[in-house]
Amino acid sequence: MKRTLSSSVLKKKPTRPDEDVFAAPGSGASDQVHEDEAKLVGGVKPRLGGSGSAWKAGALSDASQMLHVERAQVVERILAGRHELQIDPSQIVDVIGSDRREDWRDQEAFEKLKESIEKNGQDTPIHVRPADPDWRPDEREPENVEGVTFQLIVGRRRHAILEALGLPVRAILVPQSLRGSREEQFEMLFMRFRENEERENLSAFERLVSIGEMFERLQDAKPDEKITATEFAKRVGVHNSAVSRGRAIYAARAEVLHACKDVYDLSHRDLEKVLGDLTEKQSKPAKKKSQSPKKLTVQRKIGSRKLSVTGQGGKLSVAATGLTLDEDILRGLSDVIAEYLEKHGSK
Repeated sequence: MKRTLSSSVLKKKPTRPDEDVFAAPGSGASDQVHEDEAKLVGGVKPRLGGSGSAWKAGALSDASQMLHVERAQVVERILAGRHELQIDPSQIVDVIGSDRREDWRDQEAFEKLKESIEKNGQDTPIHVRPADPDWRPDEREPENVEGVTFQLIVGRRRHAILEALGLPVRAILVPQSLRGSREEQFEMLFMRFRENEERENLSAFERLVSIGEMFERLQDAKPDEKITATEFAKRVGVHNSAVSRGRAIYAARAEVLHACKDVYDLSHRDLEKVLGDLTEKQSKPAKKKSQSPKKLTVQRKIGSRKLSVTGQGGKLSVAATGLTLDEDILRGLSDVIAEYLEKHGSK
């Protein structure tokens, strides 16, 4: 005869702490996990047992707390630049300008990038920062940035293309650690320079102008400290010679653009020659325009007639109107003038 154990025996609690508990098949006890083995989710330990409305309320509370923690973590990842945002292009403004040629939108490279984005989408997020330095994402909806204004740091061409296509921009925030510091402007320029160096070759002129501008902004940030070319070159990762050339090109960029129609096609050597020509031209003293001697005129009346005596550059002229002068009168007049000049001298 087949014998079975009663359910009361199977469910009997152990008499000692180390005694095993037997569970009947289907009772659910074998599926339970000890509380100290439960996994933490967002720092919150989920409820794994219980029944009725009390358990449901507790479970909802746990879920709400876990969701709150996860959203808080998203906020921190966004601020640290480790979580992408989808931003309307109209919410992004350019505050530092481009280090590229003025007609960069008309270049072949821009058109190729536009075709690629239109066909394959945006492959790399741009870099932005909130216009308000105290801005934080809403913890209820961290990814909702509608109405928030951002400043463009890196990705000018991608932003322009996506704006033209009417598509949202994939973007990440730049680190805010230097926000408000004296080197803030330099850091933004350096990020722009590094991005352009890595993604596409700048022309020699664009590259040197960018290097020169970065040097000036860093020097402005440290007015009491003289920045050396060696120190700066090491910081931005360029050769020492590029620093001196960059400073010279940046200082004379307007003159170089005016002197060269094809400046973006020039090599470093070509630009050195242009600088040399400009320096030589500026070093030559400008020719002074010869000034005309001052003209002095004195007028006298002879009855109803006028006599005009004019002196200019050592020359003397006498003019009279309505007079009939013969040779004898002219001789006499000349004698009077000669006698006067001999007596009073000439200056």
